[in-house]
Amino acid sequence: MTATGVFQIALYLALIAACAKPLGAYMANVFEGRRTFMHPVLRWLEVLTYKAIGVREDVEQRWTGYTASLLSYSIFGFALVYLMQRVQAYLPFNPQHFNAGNVNPDLAFNTAASFITNTNWQAYSGESTLSYFVQMAALAVQNFASAAAGIAVAIALVRGFARQETKTIGNFWVDVTRATVYVLLPISIVGGLFLCSQGVIQNLKPYTVATTLEGAKQTIAQGPVASQEVIKELGTNGGGFFNANSAHPFENPTPLTNMFEMFLIFLIPGALTYTFGRMVGDTRQGWALFAAFSVMFLGGVLILYAAEQKGNPNLAKLGLQTAATSGQAGGNMEGKEVRFGIAASSLFATTTTDASCGATSSMHDSFTPIGGMVPMFNIMTDEVIFGGVGAGLYGILLYSILAVFIAGLMVGRTPEYLGKKIEQKEVKMAMLAIIATSACILVFTAISSVATFPAKGYWNPPGAAIANMNNSGPHGFSEILYAYSSTTENNGSAFAGLNANTPWYNLSTGLAMLIGRFLFLIPLLAVAGSLAVKKKVPVTSGTFPTHGPLFVGLLVGTVLIVGALTFFPALSLGPIVEHFLMHGGKLFSMILPPVWS
Repeated sequence: MTATGVFQIALYLALIAACAKPLGAYMANVFEGRRTFMHPVLRWLEVLTYKAIGVREDVEQRWTGYTASLLSYSIFGFALVYLMQRVQAYLPFNPQHFNAGNVNPDLAFNTAASFITNTNWQAYSGESTLSYFVQMAALAVQNFASAAAGIAVAIALVRGFARQETKTIGNFWVDVTRATVYVLLPISIVGGLFLCSQGVIQNLKPYTVATTLEGAKQTIAQGPVASQEVIKELGTNGGGFFNANSAHPFENPTPLTNMFEMFLIFLIPGALTYTFGRMVGDTRQGWALFAAFSVMFLGGVLILYAAEQKGNPNLAKLGLQTAATSGQAGGNMEGKEVRFGIAASSLFATTTTDASCGATSSMHDSFTPIGGMVPMFNIMTDEVIFGGVGAGLYGILLYSILAVFIAGLMVGRTPEYLGKKIEQKEVKMAMLAIIATSACILVFTAISSVATFPAKGYWNPPGAAIANMNNSGPHGFSEILYAYSSTTENNGSAFAGLNANTPWYNLSTGLAMLIGRFLFLIPLLAVAGSLAVKKKVPVTSGTFPTHGPLFVGLLVGTVLIVGALTFFPALSLGPIVEHFLMHGGKLFSMILPPVWS
C-alpha cells in the first residue's frame, strides 16, 4: 500500500464523519416535523403532495398499517416499471427506437423487482436496451422512491425505540414524502449540477456515430446521465445508465467525480446514525453505531487494498514488475481504470458493497481471490456496514438487538437497549430476518451450481445453469455465490463473469430481491410496533451501557461472527480455495507482509 492511497481512504472517512452531525441533525428535525431552513422553499411541495394523495400528515399508523402502505407502494411501483418496459416502443424520448423486444418478460420482471427493492441489479446493457423515457420515468423515479422507503422504515424503527406506551410509529406516506422533498431532491439537484460541471453528460440526443483514426465506425451512446448518476449514488441504488456503470467516463470522468460519488454513497447512511441519536435523546448511541460502521469499513478496505496492491504472485514469478513505482501502479490493475488506480478502485469497491449501492468503478470479477472476497463478505453481513439509505441503520439496529441479547445471556439479565426490554418477540423477528436472507442466498446458489433445465422451450437457454459461467472451478462458483448474495441483500453489483440474462437467473434473482427486501423489512416493522408499546425501564447499575467501546466491540463481533458462521463453508468453496490454488497453500500471503507470511 502507498501513503497516497492510505491518505485517500482516511480523507474519505473524515469527510463522512464531518457531515454526519449537521446532516443528521437536519434529518432529525425533518422527520420530527420541526421547521428547517428548507421549509420556506419546499413546504409548498410537501403540502401539495399530501393533497394529491389524500393523506393527513397529523394522522399516524400502527405497524400493520405502515407495513400495508409500504407493500402497496412497492406493488404499484413494480407494476409501473414492468409496464413501461414492455410498452417502451410507444413512449416518447426513444431516439434509438428500442421496443418491447429489447425487454423480455423475465427481464422486465427482474428489472422491476430490482428497482423497487433498491437493488438495481442489471442483467442488461442500459444503452442498448432501454429508452431515455424508461431510464428517467421508471428507473430514476424508483431510485428516489425505493431510497425514500428505506429511510422511512429506518425512521419508523427509531420511533419504536424513542417512544413508549404508544401504538403508532408514524405515517409511511408522510415519511416518504419528507425523505424525498427535504433530503433526496435538494442534494440531488445540487449534486447533479456539480457532476454536469465536471463532464458528466445530460442530454436527449440520439447516439453519435464517429469515425476513429483507424477508419472504424464507433457508436457513442449519450443520454440524461447526470440526473440518474447523482441519485443512484445518493440513494445507494447503483443502477448505471451505461453497462460499464461508474467506470464509464460519461458517468464518472475524473478522480474528483470519483471521490464525490463515493462521498454521496456514505453521506446519508453515516448521517442517519446521528439522526438516530438525536431522536432517542442520546447522541452517544448514534456515535457508537458510527464507530462500529467505521471499524468494519476500515478493516475491509485495508484488506482489499493490500490484496490488490500486492497483486498476483504468478506474474511476479514471470519477472513482471508488481511493486508500485513513480511510473506505474504495480499490483493487480486488471479490470481497473487507470485514471483511478488501485487505491481508489479498492475504496470504491468497499464503499459500494458496504452501502448496498452496487455502483462499480472496476471489475470485481478481476480482483484477486481475497480482494474479491471482501466485497462479497461485506454484502453477506446483511449490508450493515453503513449500509443503504435507511437499510444500514435498521440493519445495524437489528444486530444491536442480537448483541444486547447475547450480553444479557452472558450476565443472566433480561437484555435492554435504550431503556426497552428485548424479549422473545424482538429476538424471534430479528432472527427471522437474518435466516430468510441467508437461506435465500445459500439455497439459490446451491441450486444454480448443479441444476439443469429442459433442453427445449422457454428454458432454452440456459440449459445447465452452470453453463452461463465464464469461468469454471472455484471462481465460477464465486460468480454464482456473489450474484445471489448481491441480489438477496439488495446490493446490485456483480462479479460480471456470469451471464445472468437468462430466464432462470432473471426469475430466481428477481425472487431473491423480493425476499431480501420484504422478509427483512416486515419483521423489523413488527419489532418497531412491539417496542413502541413498551414502557421504558430506568437505568440502573446493572444496565449494560450501549454507547461505549465495549458495546461497539460486541456489536462488530456479532456482525462478523454471524456472517462467518453462516457463509464460511460457501466462501471456502470459492475465494478461499482459489486463494490457496494461487498461492500454493500460503493462506495469509496476500494480506500480510512477506516477513510474516
